[in-house]
Amino acid sequence: MILLPIFLNFSGRRCLVVGAGEVARDKIASLLSAELVLTVVAPEAHLEVRQWAAAGLLEWIQRPFAPADLEGKLLAIAATNVPEVNAAVYREALERGILANSVDDIPHCDFFFASVVSRGALQIAVSTSGESPALAQQLRREIDEQLPQDLGPWLASLGQLRRQVLQDHPRSAERKLLLHRLAQRQICESPNCPTRQLAQSPGAVEQQPEPVEDAALLPLAEAGPAAETVHLVGAGPGDPDLLTVKAVRLIQTADVILHDDLVGQAILDLASPSAEIVNVGKRCGEKNIRQSEIDALMIGHARTGRSVIRLKGGDPMLFGRAVEELGALAAAGVPAAVVPGITAASAAAAALGCSLTARGGASSVVITTGHRAQFPAPLPAESQRATRVVYMPGRDLAPLAAEWLGEGLPPELPCALVSHASLPEQQIQCTTLGRLAAARPMHAPSLLIAGWTVAGMAKQRG
Repeated sequence: MILLPIFLNFSGRRCLVVGAGEVARDKIASLLSAELVLTVVAPEAHLEVRQWAAAGLLEWIQRPFAPADLEGKLLAIAATNVPEVNAAVYREALERGILANSVDDIPHCDFFFASVVSRGALQIAVSTSGESPALAQQLRREIDEQLPQDLGPWLASLGQLRRQVLQDHPRSAERKLLLHRLAQRQICESPNCPTRQLAQSPGAVEQQPEPVEDAALLPLAEAGPAAETVHLVGAGPGDPDLLTVKAVRLIQTADVILHDDLVGQAILDLASPSAEIVNVGKRCGEKNIRQSEIDALMIGHARTGRSVIRLKGGDPMLFGRAVEELGALAAAGVPAAVVPGITAASAAAAALGCSLTARGGASSVVITTGHRAQFPAPLPAESQRATRVVYMPGRDLAPLAAEWLGEGLPPELPCALVSHASLPEQQIQCTTLGRLAAARPMHAPSLLIAGWTVAGMAKQRG
């Protein structure tokens, strides 16, 4: 069953409710809040229904249902404890072209009551098409706990600004962009509120920055609005569920997202439809964009007052050239902040079901990249028991295996290669250092973990 999820204005429209017990009371309360004109037909009524009738909020007719009760009604609700009566109400309503709902009787429902979270004019409705109202109520509670309590007043202010923009700005792509920007900003009551000023000035829509070859070509004096913070955000190993809450919030509200090539579409889909999304990835030695160009894009967008995310796979502070980018932003006077992410080593260890450290097995972790995995001198004896993690180990593992064996590491040292950790296409290959050179190549992004903590999984997987 595919339902049409729409919100309808039924204020002042006439509705019939057959039944006035506990179940009907809840439906009546919802209908009253939507300002329908209610007629309730039932021999007996719940105390609250009687009180609403006495207060003039509804009409209660104290008798059994009659088909004539449907005349002039737009909606009908059958909420008695007698299935035959409910079925008769639905049948008579259907013959008259009246939309009807028979409580807890899915085949006899033209519509369903949703479980609703409200914050002023904001309504979030959850429906299971009548399959499990309990689940809908559970989801409503979870959503309610996460929404700010002051969302209603903020939305009222936003609505006021939207009406002002529709009145003062001509229809255009710029106006649409402005409306999206307003929905991402805080609004205060002060007439000097930057968000209010943005809405009031017809020429206030920020323009797209012109491409620049180098950050130094865009002097601060010509930068326009005050610079906003650029966030270096960790996208984790690729699974959207492994993003931090802060990362999700920033991705959803960013004006510009400059992302690495390894950031998957599932994460980019979280961005606002109005966001500008640019792939600035450099992968497998193919450098289609220079680091200076990436720096210039971050600085140029930030200086136009746009919120900018530099979205990096894994954790920004691990093999992500974050120090270079933070330095470029600092030199340009653009504030920056880092939002950590789950690094691939943690995701790969979770996929293997092993720990990177273990009491009596490995008290330290050595993390490096494939082209720098060879150590210039033998490691201390205690470090030889460390878990070794190699990012981007490459396809030819023979040189690495030879180097480690030359250091004195034993051929039976457990090793595991993990490709696309945490993603549906994840692959795992367990081996030993002695057989590492013969391991089949893994699709990038991949990672190598070597150490005694891998032993359990290596034995299970052969």
